[in-house]
Amino acid sequence: MPKPIYVLNGPNLNLLGTREPEIYGKHTLDDVAAVAAKRAGELGLKCDFRQSNLEGELVTWVQEAREKGSGIIMNAAGLTHTSVALLDALQAADVPIIEVHLSNIFRREDFRHHSYVSKAAVGVICGLGAQGYALAVEAMAGIVDSK
Repeated sequence: MPKPIYVLNGPNLNLLGTREPEIYGKHTLDDVAAVAAKRAGELGLKCDFRQSNLEGELVTWVQEAREKGSGIIMNAAGLTHTSVALLDALQAADVPIIEVHLSNIFRREDFRHHSYVSKAAVGVICGLGAQGYALAVEAMAGIVDSK
């Protein structure tokens, strides 16, 4: 079995299901983790699913994934648009990266249209809610399998 896929989630995603459900949906972060884990299991993979409100902790996990993971699925939340430190870590990760967002960031405020994460990602999935994570796992499985 390949190394796990790291599924890393940024600030405020721990509030899913209660924070602005009209934008982010009614699924909780545990629901999203279950969707990702189910799809990974169907593909013979494992997800290491984590969330932090701390930029430095996310950077540390990206660095960990460089050694212990086969790829990274990243929803950096608000840090998507602001964190050069996270970009630097992702660019040094030397594993494939897929960016995912629950909402369509391009239908939202202008500042959300810029993503530092995208500069390191092989692909971006946005606007499909929790299903976007299942699609990201599926895409990552294809990438990992082709290596």
